[in-house]
Amino acid sequence: MLEGSILQKLEKAHRNTTRPIRFGVYYKNTLVSLCHALEDHILTQDGTPLVITAFQQGKWYLQEAERYADIAKCSRQIVIMATSDASFAEHPTSQLPNVDLVALDSNDPVAQEWHLIILSPEYTAMVLCQELSEADYGAGGIPASDVERKFYGLWTFEPELVQETAKLAIAHIQKYNPELSQKLANHKNAIKSSIATPEHFSAVVSRVVDYLQTEQNNLAIPTALRQQALDRNLVSNEIQAFLRMAQLMDMADVNNPMAATEVVALCEMMGQLLELPAWQIKRLRLAGFLHRIDPLQKAESVLTPGTSTRYQEQAPSCPLTCPLVPGAQVLRTMPRLRAIAQIITHQSEWWNGTGEPASLTGDEIPLESRILALVADFQWRVNNIKSSQKTRQEIFAQALDECRQQQSTRFDPKLVDALALLVMGLQQGLDLPLMSPKLSTGVWLLDSQWDSYSKTSTAQHK
Repeated sequence: MLEGSILQKLEKAHRNTTRPIRFGVYYKNTLVSLCHALEDHILTQDGTPLVITAFQQGKWYLQEAERYADIAKCSRQIVIMATSDASFAEHPTSQLPNVDLVALDSNDPVAQEWHLIILSPEYTAMVLCQELSEADYGAGGIPASDVERKFYGLWTFEPELVQETAKLAIAHIQKYNPELSQKLANHKNAIKSSIATPEHFSAVVSRVVDYLQTEQNNLAIPTALRQQALDRNLVSNEIQAFLRMAQLMDMADVNNPMAATEVVALCEMMGQLLELPAWQIKRLRLAGFLHRIDPLQKAESVLTPGTSTRYQEQAPSCPLTCPLVPGAQVLRTMPRLRAIAQIITHQSEWWNGTGEPASLTGDEIPLESRILALVADFQWRVNNIKSSQKTRQEIFAQALDECRQQQSTRFDPKLVDALALLVMGLQQGLDLPLMSPKLSTGVWLLDSQWDSYSKTSTAQHK
């Protein structure tokens, strides 16, 4: 990480804090897709954002200059940093009144960085990366293929982190153009960014995933091994998009900001109690991270009640299929996550068949959906009771008792009994193994077996 770069300053500010930044490695084609998705999203909004970007070299900006003319029409102010190349300042986009260029010195560490910082009243977004040095590439050296160039950094929607980075970028611009730096600071202070609504993030996340998948389909790399590496990087970022969406929804809930993390821990412990296979626990874990994505909660299903058990008897090696209404589920845009969409959608089914969206009954409801419904409800109750003056043992006992009142109506009675065992351990001092999602490496939540596993989650546990 280059000394004096914006990435390095951000990392240093968070070093040895309770919120250290996790970075990842991204191929150029991944970053192109991410930036195009976030840039094009500006064209669909009325927020007139402040946009600060770094292109490394002027020639890369010139390739995007026409697009930036359109983006400028929807933006409050655009600043473009890059080392100056031929025609860098002559392009018509550069002459627009709300577009400013900052010609970086060739030895400026920011000239090795790739930035896109978007501050809007409706949302924030950022890509912040630095190209690997020749030494970082190792024995293979700098790749011949441009799309295989690698960058180290992060991307996020988190308002505080984006605002902090924008402040660092504005401070860096100050030594080149103090007047512009002050103007940008005024713009930044005038924008009161907030966490976007679920509907808004559903739109931007869908766009990000769509662009990544398009790039995945268009890859043309000489060898299968190199193709696999690039493909895996794209898939990882598709998952990251969903995880970031879920993370911000938790942050927006000031009364229960740890919901996803605690539900994941409870799901994993329940899975171990039930002796579920590792692939199923991994799938349940990802569903736990994403279970509060609002668009999914409203999703419809055309799964016919009573068909899941018959389907399983006919083809026990095939998954319970849920042909959800196209467009109703943001997760269905990614084939590998359709099983997760199914789990989340059917968490609102009731054991007695009076739930939604398909009125499934008993073991017709996917097992992961039944587990998720129970532990999410339990976590919510525990969180609500925490504000009282009760002891740890009393809090868990009351939450469990409230869940038991819905045993055999809303919840699977066998799972409530399993939860009782888990609560016994919590009352005796067992701690939840809380684990935040590693957003910089989202692919860790997937398994190569998922492409070939067609396991159903309707296994009977008696």
